[in-house]
Amino acid sequence: MGGCHSYPSAKKEDSKTLQSSDISSVKLGINNNNLEERPYLLQQNLSQQVARTDMVALSALPPGVDRAEWLASNTVAFFKQINLFSSALSEFCTPSTCPTACGPGDTVYVWTDDHGRKLKCSAPLYFDYAMSYIQELLTDEEVFPTKTGSVFPTGFVFLVQKVFLLFFRTLAHIYWSHYKETLALGLHPHLNTLFTHLTLFCQQHGLLDPEDTEPMQDLITALGQQS
Repeated sequence: MGGCHSYPSAKKEDSKTLQSSDISSVKLGINNNNLEERPYLLQQNLSQQVARTDMVALSALPPGVDRAEWLASNTVAFFKQINLFSSALSEFCTPSTCPTACGPGDTVYVWTDDHGRKLKCSAPLYFDYAMSYIQELLTDEEVFPTKTGSVFPTGFVFLVQKVFLLFFRTLAHIYWSHYKETLALGLHPHLNTLFTHLTLFCQQHGLLDPEDTEPMQDLITALGQQS
């Protein structure tokens, strides 16, 4: 796969493609942070980013670059960034602090296993499932080929959409349940930059539906105004 920014049907319809094809969200929830206010929307927090980069240009498909190649290389880069960021907060995300994998409001993310069973699990378990699933895909040469002349599988974009949905939910959970810790560690500029880049990339390449992003739409709009 080709390089990208330093900041950072699928596989013949086999079981790997389908194992998390129903990574649904439901309205149930436990609000892990027990707050109605959303501190990430405060102006002093919104204005913090690590760099004033043109994210639209950074996300756009460069002339002459194959779309699948661009999606693949960016998927790998986002995985590295998001996995690193979530690891920095892992000590705060435990089964006791986060009994559900939730996002803003009453949104709860439910994992679906290989047998189609919906698993309402703690946040650390849900996101461990998510990152393990994504890593398995990224290291599969039949799905994310790295050799020159290799062909991406039919349904590749569908798989990428599923991966970016998991990326989005990971960051949504961090904003909703671990923003205080993010502030305390001084990581909020990095989080804003990463989230802005992710959402713009998804918008440009049609990777997320409006219903997927709706729980974070207030932040998406506010960060867009900052840009």
